[in-house]
Amino acid sequence: MLELKNITFSQIRQSLQVKKPWDDVIIFILNVLIAIPLFLIAHENLIELNWIFNFDRILIFIVIIVLIQLLLRLLRTIIIICIFLYIMLLFYGTTIGNYGFESVFEDYNSMIYTMSDNPYPQDIIVSKLLPFPNKTKILNAIEYQNPRVRNFAVMATTKNFKNVRGYADYRTIIQCFAVFKEINERWNYVSDPKDGDYIATASESLNYLSGDCDDHSILMAACVRAIGGTPRLIHTKGHIYPEILIGKMNDLETVNFLIKNILFTKESYRKQLHYHIDERNQIWLNLDYTASYPGGPFMSEEILGALTLN
Repeated sequence: MLELKNITFSQIRQSLQVKKPWDDVIIFILNVLIAIPLFLIAHENLIELNWIFNFDRILIFIVIIVLIQLLLRLLRTIIIICIFLYIMLLFYGTTIGNYGFESVFEDYNSMIYTMSDNPYPQDIIVSKLLPFPNKTKILNAIEYQNPRVRNFAVMATTKNFKNVRGYADYRTIIQCFAVFKEINERWNYVSDPKDGDYIATASESLNYLSGDCDDHSILMAACVRAIGGTPRLIHTKGHIYPEILIGKMNDLETVNFLIKNILFTKESYRKQLHYHIDERNQIWLNLDYTASYPGGPFMSEEILGALTLN
């Protein structure tokens, strides 16, 4: 009986072994396939040291590759089982909507693109903070629940970027960028009367898509909020402009890739994204009417105040 068990175990072990030199080839390929998602997870969760040429990230990737290589060599005799488990884990993540094949592809594209074309935050010059001008009037003018405003925003999402696939987690941001495109391509700057500020409501500005910077900011903020985005207004000397909340640094990587490789390729060609990082390390992207793409250059670096919508 013992001999039968030994023979059976030996046969099973031999059936799971891969002949040389194919075992080394398979180990190397499996190493790379496992290392990429592990590195992406490490990249998103470890603090960036901002070493030159991203050497900190290169070093992390090398360490992961070496450790996985050693582990796979120890498991050489059950390499087929390792391959099966790896594929099943990614397949399971794909089917239930968690981290799967599509997520690995998206994160890898975004990371590589950002490493070669890294966006940097705008240097913030914070002057003496002042009360936000016309705060009450502006808040009342951001009519994000007005049916006309909501319908305009929805129209923009059906007209622009409707067929972008594979970025379900960033659907709302992509749709907000569709609103940005629709408004900024059609906006006509018209000054206020000389005797004072004229604050137009969002629904009023929809009549002709015209007005000054505060009218543009009000309409943009209302439309963005009407479809689930999170806007805020920034007050600088003689100017007000809108921003949209992107999220954390790993979200910026994906958004950077989307803007420059898919959504606004011509407008953002060889240009950087401009954004602010708030006290909670959240990233806000510029949506000014002076910009031809989300994250375009700021008209002014000086910040006098910020109006966040609750």
